[in-house]
Amino acid sequence: MTEGGPELPLAARIRYGTEAAGFFFLMGIFRLLGIDRASALGGFIGREILYRTPLSTRARENLRAAFPEKSAAEIETIIREMWDNLGRTGAEYPHLDKISMLGPEPRIEVVGVEISDAAVAGGKGAMLFSGHFGNWEAMPLAANQRGYDGGIVFRPVNNPYVDRWISRQRAKGGPKEQITKGAQGTRRIFNLLRKGKAVFLLVDQKTNEGVSAPFFGRAAMTTPAPAVLHLRLGAALVPVVNERLNGAHFRVTIHPPIAFTPTGDNDRDVQALTEDINRTVETLVRQRPSQWLWIHRRWPREKDRPTGRRWRAGAQDGAGSADAVEREGSSRI
Repeated sequence: MTEGGPELPLAARIRYGTEAAGFFFLMGIFRLLGIDRASALGGFIGREILYRTPLSTRARENLRAAFPEKSAAEIETIIREMWDNLGRTGAEYPHLDKISMLGPEPRIEVVGVEISDAAVAGGKGAMLFSGHFGNWEAMPLAANQRGYDGGIVFRPVNNPYVDRWISRQRAKGGPKEQITKGAQGTRRIFNLLRKGKAVFLLVDQKTNEGVSAPFFGRAAMTTPAPAVLHLRLGAALVPVVNERLNGAHFRVTIHPPIAFTPTGDNDRDVQALTEDINRTVETLVRQRPSQWLWIHRRWPREKDRPTGRRWRAGAQDGAGSADAVEREGSSRI
């Protein structure tokens, strides 16, 4: 049996077990090296090895479309730095318990903590949202260490053995409650916000269904769930950016909550607010593009046919609101 799930077929157990063995061997090496040397080795693997893989082709395509004014040399510099950051991030997972804003030698500095303090103290719940910047685990780590009560939303990796290990690493210094994306996750997020708690989520990934909203001038399928929840509950939408400073040291910058005045037209408001969220993430990416994950397939290809089905933002009760987001295919936060 897999933990909390059905029995895997034998072929899947063998495949996942083989993958996990290689992964755990590498993580064991990183653990033995200590956080600083592991981060340095991960950066070397990223910029010297992974940089040369076909995934860099996708990054080049995305960057050329997003920054047509940049030269080929500038784009290559961004891609190499992106891989350096991604390699470091992977190598730092065995050391998440050491990434802290506390103690005599903190590895996280936080800018604008008074903003998130006020949002959390507001009593209507707070969604601290970010994207795949720097080491994206820094935001929930810092929030948990600050004493914010709530949960982190995540997308499980395909390999269940690896996924359980990553969840355990997150729990060492971050929120104990980890919410998987999907119907039950959406309902849990709603309940946490309704109790005035905090939710930490990344909103920069492509969804199969949802709202088509501009991102770097191109339509990108985007979850409307944060907008729906904000409009229904009044929960604050607080943008956060994670930035790698030097090696395994980070800055978490908290920006003022998105200000939005509803018109009373739920469909129009959800669309407009989702576009505001995308615009905010784009602004953060532009500040330091090499810190963002350009290898993600954020925009649909010509052969892709996204199904942006309608969602109902005006359900009559709380559970209905969360369920409506899920039923209409937009719960992939």
